[in-house]
Amino acid sequence: MSEVQVRSGWVGWALFAAVLLLIAAILDVFYGIVALLGPSTGYFVSSSGIQTFSLTAWGWWSIVLGLLMLIAGLSLMRGALWARIFAVFIAALHAIGQLIAFPAQPWWSIAMVTVDLLIIYAVTVHGRELRRS
Repeated sequence: MSEVQVRSGWVGWALFAAVLLLIAAILDVFYGIVALLGPSTGYFVSSSGIQTFSLTAWGWWSIVLGLLMLIAGLSLMRGALWARIFAVFIAALHAIGQLIAFPAQPWWSIAMVTVDLLIIYAVTVHGRELRRS
């Protein structure tokens, strides 16, 4: 007799995490390009008028991390164990990166860290149900 894999309604959380990763990836790549092409825009300047980090480095960091998040999101939809581990690692790395941008965009940073925590929660608690038999 074969083993039956039961999926609960919570599998949607893990798929939701994959979609969040894809959306965050697109936003990161977009903001990375903006940082490289328009470093003097108001988005990257804190309320005190000070840029607290190298915008060229931040731009490339955002582009690379965005591409890694894209890979993580697409892989997570396939349900492989390595993809779940990679997604948690990338979401944690993204959350740490958002803390660097906190002086320039505190509300956006808080929102993105919250999204990253939702991704980590969904993947660690409900990610096992993504596995295909």
